Amino acid sequence: MNRRILSAIAAGVLAVLGAVLLVSYVNNADSRAMANMDPIEVLVVSALIPQGTPSDEIAESVTTQRLPRAAVGPDAVRSLAEVSGRVAATDLQPGEQLLGGRFVTLQSLERFGGIPVPEGYHSVTISLSAPQIVGGTITPGDTVGVFITVGDGTTRLILRKILVTRVQGGLGATQPNEGVENPDAAPVPDGGAMITMALTTDQSLTVVHAAKFSNIWLSLEDATVPQDGTPKVDMRNFS
Repeated sequence: MNRRILSAIAAGVLAVLGAVLLVSYVNNADSRAMANMDPIEVLVVSALIPQGTPSDEIAESVTTQRLPRAAVGPDAVRSLAEVSGRVAATDLQPGEQLLGGRFVTLQSLERFGGIPVPEGYHSVTISLSAPQIVGGTITPGDTVGVFITVGDGTTRLILRKILVTRVQGGLGATQPNEGVENPDAAPVPDGGAMITMALTTDQSLTVVHAAKFSNIWLSLEDATVPQDGTPKVDMRNFS
């Protein structure tokens, strides 16, 4: 083997060795740089997660990635256990970090989004205080009775079995905290709410007029509530 061939072989070996050393240096540099960025492992969406998907059904749609702490969003999810029992509040797109704030209880999602309005019905919204809506506990899907009190002091039940399709507001996040006198007490209503109901044309006219000129109270109706008559009471009943 002549000297020229030996030189070519040596040059090739040196080139390969140089490439290996360069790759190793770059990888180590990346590792050192990442270490200096205080990386943490977070969950990242790898496939579309539709709104309303329960957290216990998204394991195959997320992956774990190490990201610099400075690049991690607020309330980043590191384990699906952190959002257990909740559902996606909106569509989650591939590539975005999984954030706890994007998960809510199913009830919260229903309260915001509501339920479909039956065909042929109007959607009518009225604003009421918490005591007028059973302490803020009315939710979409409930059926309510509609009571009104007019200027002459007469109160009557004007509508029954009215379907509630959407609630905005109502029972808020004011919950009994640890250390209070009765931690098992019911949550405290956080202000009033806007209640949307499915109504026929005649019922819509009645509710809109009552909202403008009367006081309205809603009741949650049990399935066994009698449906006969439209009872009323006025000041004479108390004299």
